[in-house]
Amino acid sequence: MIQTLLKPLLIGCCVLISGTLVDTTLHSGIFIRDAPAGVVRIQPVRPAAVARHTTRRVIHRTTVYVATLPRGCTTVVIEGTTLHQCGASYYMPYSSRYVVVFIE
Repeated sequence: MIQTLLKPLLIGCCVLISGTLVDTTLHSGIFIRDAPAGVVRIQPVRPAAVARHTTRRVIHRTTVYVATLPRGCTTVVIEGTTLHQCGASYYMPYSSRYVVVFIE
C-alpha cells in the first residue's frame, strides 16, 4: 500500500523540481538573453490599445503618378486628407497630377 502511494508522490516531486529548475534556468539569462538594440520585443496588447491602433490609418505615397483619374472614382476623406478611391486603389492630388497611395 505504501509503495502505491509513494510512487505518484515521487513522480510529482520530480516534475515539480524539474519545472522549477527549467524555469529558473530560462529566466536567468543563460539561454535567453536581452534583445539587442533595434530588435522590437512583442508586448502584450490591451484591448484599449488595439482599438486605438486600428482606428488610426497612415497614408503612404508611392512613386506611381497618373495624369487623370480612372472613371467611377469617389472622393473620400481619410485622416483629414482628401483622396479619390477608384476600386481598390487610392489617389491623392499632387501638383497637376495624382499619385497612387496606399492606406495602412
